[in-house]
Amino acid sequence: MEGMIAFLVGFPFISALLLALFKNNTVRKIVTYASSAVLIFTAILFALTYFTDESRQIFLLEEGTLFGLKIAELFEYVIIAVEFFLVVLITVLSIKYKKYYAAALSIAQTALIYWYEFSGKKPEIEVKNLYIDQLTVIMVLIVAIVGTLITVYACGYMNDYHNHHKDIKDRRSYFFAVMYIFLGAMFGLVLSNNLIWMYFFWEITSVCSFLLIGYTKTGEAITNCFRALWMNLFGGVGFAVGIVLLGIKFGITDLQSLLTMDGSLVVVPVILLGFAALTKSAQLPFSKWLLGAMVAPTPSSALLHSATMVKAGVYLLIRLAPLMEGRISGYMIGLVGGLTFLVMSMLAMTVSDGKKVLAYSTLSNLGLITACAGVGKEETVWAAIFLVIFHAVSKALLFQTVGSIEHQTGSRDIDSMHGLIGRYPTLAFTLIVGISGMFLAPFGMLVSKWAALKAFVDGGSIILVLCICFGSATTLFYWAKWLGTVLAHHPGDEIHKNTISSNQWLSLIVNSFMMIGLCFGFPIISEKIVTPYLQPLYAQTSDVIRKDNIITMIIMVALIFVIPILTYYAGVKNARLKRVSRYISGIGSPDQRSFTDSFGGETKIALSNWYLEDIFGADKVYKPSAILAIVLIAGFTVLAIVMGGGF
Repeated sequence: MEGMIAFLVGFPFISALLLALFKNNTVRKIVTYASSAVLIFTAILFALTYFTDESRQIFLLEEGTLFGLKIAELFEYVIIAVEFFLVVLITVLSIKYKKYYAAALSIAQTALIYWYEFSGKKPEIEVKNLYIDQLTVIMVLIVAIVGTLITVYACGYMNDYHNHHKDIKDRRSYFFAVMYIFLGAMFGLVLSNNLIWMYFFWEITSVCSFLLIGYTKTGEAITNCFRALWMNLFGGVGFAVGIVLLGIKFGITDLQSLLTMDGSLVVVPVILLGFAALTKSAQLPFSKWLLGAMVAPTPSSALLHSATMVKAGVYLLIRLAPLMEGRISGYMIGLVGGLTFLVMSMLAMTVSDGKKVLAYSTLSNLGLITACAGVGKEETVWAAIFLVIFHAVSKALLFQTVGSIEHQTGSRDIDSMHGLIGRYPTLAFTLIVGISGMFLAPFGMLVSKWAALKAFVDGGSIILVLCICFGSATTLFYWAKWLGTVLAHHPGDEIHKNTISSNQWLSLIVNSFMMIGLCFGFPIISEKIVTPYLQPLYAQTSDVIRKDNIITMIIMVALIFVIPILTYYAGVKNARLKRVSRYISGIGSPDQRSFTDSFGGETKIALSNWYLEDIFGADKVYKPSAILAIVLIAGFTVLAIVMGGGF
């Protein structure tokens, strides 16, 4: 199994090298397809091996030598060399674009880690470099399946992208290489137990996101990519300080040893690690970097929002959740997450750009996952894990669908998607599946929210109860608005020819069926994977969802999908939909698409949703919320230091 671990981490870097070297599109496609298939197969084999191997959890990587050195020791030298390269890269680019603060943050955190490594302050103890459990397996499958499908989608999308954007230099070899480095770093991160190793892969993901966001090299892209970089490097400083503090004061160098500690003794280190996770997951006040990532091509947006970057942050928070229950660190993380969930769901109502809605929705759902981890109870951690799973699949599907819709229609504005079910029924289907996955029963997002709400109520977390209630109400508003727009079909609409490439369709269809399959599978996932993960962490575990719920879910899936599909073939396809006349202030045309106004001219009818930007616009909501988040983080951190929680 150690061989599979090394392969999962190392193979994406080999693929990245091949993709960087070969410029031919056909070769790039072959390498991408082959790499994706190999990684998915290996990840599934890894999961099956884990569940059939009795001695499956801890791998020290201390056995075996290479070039006369133990493999683990050799990898330490690799880390030192690559970290130096990253510092040089960031410094050079920061000087080139006059963003000196990014270089300062990179140098500061790397210098601290180097001092810790070479000053003799690091404890000389046996380190459990890798740790594998049920949560690790879940994350490996998400990265392998969702992440690689996005790279397959990118094969077709990037062709269309450069056909439409002739002014942007074609650097697809670079783009695909960075995506696969990203995947390799994520495998390394979720498999690492050694905090230095985790920090190393953590920083690689930060640099990869920086490079992907800045792909087009436009002024906006440069601004946004450096914002993402400095915010994540700021969190990296917190991560580095937390590692040093744990090592010097407690002799802890790995995550599992940290989890055995009394949470009241390590409040400050947990806050520091949690702070790094907040920046990585773009929680308030660091949310703008993820919103700025929308300037990048759709595949990178999908990768950042679903399988990689932001999932690294909430993954760490879920790991730390047992240490935060009922403690200052948990209150800080929980309140910041609840605030982000509420504010971002309100902001999602105010925009018509489909990708921006998805970005705000991502931030909102990450906020809910963060709040669940901060509360740290069994039910909330259960909910957080399922939110991660469903959000990864659903958001990857939605970002890719919106990207394909934009290429088909020339717009990603929600209002322009009016009647999409009649014009592009297959794309509308994948969009409906993705939207349903975000807010309708029996999809796990809604069930997970219910579990979180129940836990917040039982725990007396009144503020979080209010956040989840009002945040869920606004979530319903913007998803239902979008869904209604897509389904509001005009009888005169004709089905348009799809020009989406087979690469894009493959990813869209597979993601759609994964989304539907999870509806049937998540009770089994709960019983066989998530609950066993929680049992060692909590004294008692209870079934949040029972087997007898499966029948109800099957009926609900039938109602959600079977009936609309039958309706489509009986109505839309055969043009027997009921025609409803619109009320128009003038003489309406026979096709109900225009009317004759009072001046005798023909005026086209334009349908538009209400976006409430005058009430909940970013200019009114974001800044006060960010200030409140800063106050919460600073206040709880100072309180923890004063109370001596491991400082």
